[in-house]
Amino acid sequence: MFQGGSLWAGLLAGGMSQLQDTKSLQQGQLGKKEYTAHTVENVTGAVGVMAGVEYGAVLGSTVLPGVGTVVGAVLGGVLGDRVGRVVGNQAGNLISRNPLVNQAVEPIKEAVQ
Repeated sequence: MFQGGSLWAGLLAGGMSQLQDTKSLQQGQLGKKEYTAHTVENVTGAVGVMAGVEYGAVLGSTVLPGVGTVVGAVLGGVLGDRVGRVVGNQAGNLISRNPLVNQAVEPIKEAVQ
C-alpha cells in the first residue's frame, strides 16, 4: 500500500500545498493557528490522495481493465483529496483552538523567543 504512483501523487499534492501555506505564513497572510490547521489539512489531503489513487485504480480495474484503471485512479485521487482535506480542516481547527494544546505550547513559545 502507498507505493509508486500513489505515494508520489500524495507527496506532491501535500508538499505543494504546504509550500504555498508556508509562503503565506512568511508573508503575514496566515496566522500561526491557521497555519497549523492548514498543515493538518495538507497532511490528511495527501493521505487521501494516496488512498484514493490506489483504491480508485483497483475499482477502475475491476470495472474496465486498462482505461478504467486510469480513470479510477484520477477520480479516486480527486475524491480522496477532497475528503482528506475536509477531515483535516475539522481536525486542524479543533487542535488549534483547543485550550489544553495552547497551554502546552505556551512554554515552548517563551523558550524559543
